[in-house]
Amino acid sequence: MDANKPRLAIADFAPRSDPAKPHASLFTQVVRDDLQFSGILELASPSFYPPQPPSVPAELKYSVWTDPPTNANFVGFGNLSESTAEVAIEAWLYDVRNPSAQAVVGKVYRGAPTDAQVRKFAHQFADEIISKLSGGLPGVASTQIAFVSARTGAKEIWVMDYDGSNQRPLTSLKSISLTPRWSPDASRIAFTCFAPNLGLTSAQICMFSMDTGKIVSFPRFRGTNITPAWSPDGTQVVFSSSMQGNPELYVTDVNGGRPKRLTIANGASMSPTWNPKTGQTIVFVSDRGGTPQIYQMNSDGTSTANWTSPTKAMSLIRRGRQTASCWPSVGAAPTTTTTFTSWTPRQNRLSS
Repeated sequence: MDANKPRLAIADFAPRSDPAKPHASLFTQVVRDDLQFSGILELASPSFYPPQPPSVPAELKYSVWTDPPTNANFVGFGNLSESTAEVAIEAWLYDVRNPSAQAVVGKVYRGAPTDAQVRKFAHQFADEIISKLSGGLPGVASTQIAFVSARTGAKEIWVMDYDGSNQRPLTSLKSISLTPRWSPDASRIAFTCFAPNLGLTSAQICMFSMDTGKIVSFPRFRGTNITPAWSPDGTQVVFSSSMQGNPELYVTDVNGGRPKRLTIANGASMSPTWNPKTGQTIVFVSDRGGTPQIYQMNSDGTSTANWTSPTKAMSLIRRGRQTASCWPSVGAAPTTTTTFTSWTPRQNRLSS
């Protein structure tokens, strides 16, 4: 056991009827998996649990959970009811070392009786537990990952839960969609798409609204327009564009208005990434020096400096001419990869 981490047990959630059994089992397993993945607590093995799990607080017997071999500090439990129209889940977390305390977490979830909805509720319960036991640190279980897939024949933007489940397409442009980037409030995804403009099909910046489930309007610019990235406050988008000839970085508002050129160089500039902590600097890739290198500049385009040097403790990984920049942690020096990476809200894990 890790004495530095709280030890939890998640009892099997009790189905209130036979039809509820599959979703009760699914809810229980997803919560356990989410908590195990979090890394901030220790999850006791279900093989150590008492034979009779509680389904409501009145059934909780504190000592059987604190005694060996369970040795739990906290116990999560509850029940699940289901009809053809609705699933209802009652879920609690109790501090079993403090029998006089109120529930640490007490929630009721109601929604459609589908696997996807039950998974969503399980992610929410797990995040609630993580928040309570970490002093307010947000969990990642309810977050989603946007990615590119060609499984339907064309490269489209897809999303999935952080654990890889519930994969589904967002776009159906039947063309090429690349480099999805979430807005800070997760309401929009900016991405590179190939769309008609002035009689030609070229790379453009497209915007998908998670609220409406549709592509929303974003201006079409001349030339090639790729690799969008959001400012940390969600008010601006920076991207690479050859609208004036050479591929340079431009910044616009979230609706694509008032494009402002940030870079002027004898070489391409692309793959920008805003510093997520300060919002005051941007790192990007440019071959202005002959080979792809990482550069940093202020968010207004001033004070550009090469970050790819031994004194900056940088590493550059190249595959042909494909190089991308990212911030590895809040305020730390940027690194480069051959793929495009996105950060979880806590910025302690990457997907690529």
